[in-house]
Amino acid sequence: MDWCRELLLRGLRVLDLSHTLAGPIATMILADLGAEVIKVEAPHGDETRSWAPFVNGESVYYMSINRGKKSIVVNLKSEKGREIIYKLVARSHVVVENFRPGTAKKLGVDYEALLKYNPEIVYVSIKGFRQGSIYEDKAAYDIIIQAMSGLMLTTGREGDPPVRVSFALFDVMTGMMAVIYTLAALYSGVRPVKIEVPMYDVALFSMCYVPLMYLLTGKKPKRMGHAHPSMAPYQAFMDSEGKWFIVAAANDRLWRSLCEAIGRLDLCENPLFKTNADRVANREKLVATLQDIFARDKRETWLKLLDEKGVPASPIYELDEVFRDPYVSTSIVITLEHPKLGRIPQLNQPGLINGKRFYSARHPPLLGEHTVEVLKELGYSDEEISKLKDEGVIYYP
Repeated sequence: MDWCRELLLRGLRVLDLSHTLAGPIATMILADLGAEVIKVEAPHGDETRSWAPFVNGESVYYMSINRGKKSIVVNLKSEKGREIIYKLVARSHVVVENFRPGTAKKLGVDYEALLKYNPEIVYVSIKGFRQGSIYEDKAAYDIIIQAMSGLMLTTGREGDPPVRVSFALFDVMTGMMAVIYTLAALYSGVRPVKIEVPMYDVALFSMCYVPLMYLLTGKKPKRMGHAHPSMAPYQAFMDSEGKWFIVAAANDRLWRSLCEAIGRLDLCENPLFKTNADRVANREKLVATLQDIFARDKRETWLKLLDEKGVPASPIYELDEVFRDPYVSTSIVITLEHPKLGRIPQLNQPGLINGKRFYSARHPPLLGEHTVEVLKELGYSDEEISKLKDEGVIYYP
């Protein structure tokens, strides 16, 4: 697979006032597509810099969502710090922030304030909940949104404790939606634009058919673990060695193919299992029957037989197995040079444009790594920069 460093968004300048995840992943995507992204950090740095695990003092979490950017440290609570931001706003096309409600205004970097310095700005505001709503001031880490969206009680099994998705799902979804709206605004030519992306709204939208099942039927979806409410068999099974794999016989044709693959055509003729509706109604008996069969041999054997008959099936990987898969190892992982860590792995952009993947070769920046460079571009002298550092307005290593 060919990797490409061409710049689709060449000339686009993004001022990144965001922190944690939703904002930074949005600006990283823009950087991968060629935008110049200047990440503004408080003197203590983005909070994710303090999140474990660490490699030689650098947070893996931080490095996962901040490549392609320049890092400058500016104290927004100081007047001189805000002057720096206003100069950067004047030369930027997009500003991204995800401060808690009221904070941007208190710091003088809200939409109305920045319009004075750039009336053409596209201002992207990522929030947990809609501004002006009853939850406007509510804290909104991803686990809060997972809880309030209903997600945590639609996964797992009935009677189990709530189940959290293992990564910040709705932060990521919100960041991606923010990119879509940003590019739409840029494409439209309408200026200025204020974009508001509430995580809670994104969460409900992205769950699509699960909430709509309730809205249309009035019935809460059951917690079914790895099974599916509308199809059977469409779930995980365990082999003779305790390894898991997925079987997804989503229709009657695939069900017959499954029966052929495992040498049990009699199951297709069983009135309890003949149609998908029958199999859903008799799910427990069906699953018990199939599990008893699959427990007699290894996962690889079953997957080979199912694949030969065209039945959708796959192993359920542990993470180490993911990165041994040749599909992943040949295109998903890239490496960049880091000033402290040497060659580091990064996850490549998923999409291909004209057969090529676009990514930034710039490493996730050290705290304040580009403060001097950016300030010199704004016209500050060495003496002025040194004085600003002594006054606590900026920081650089």
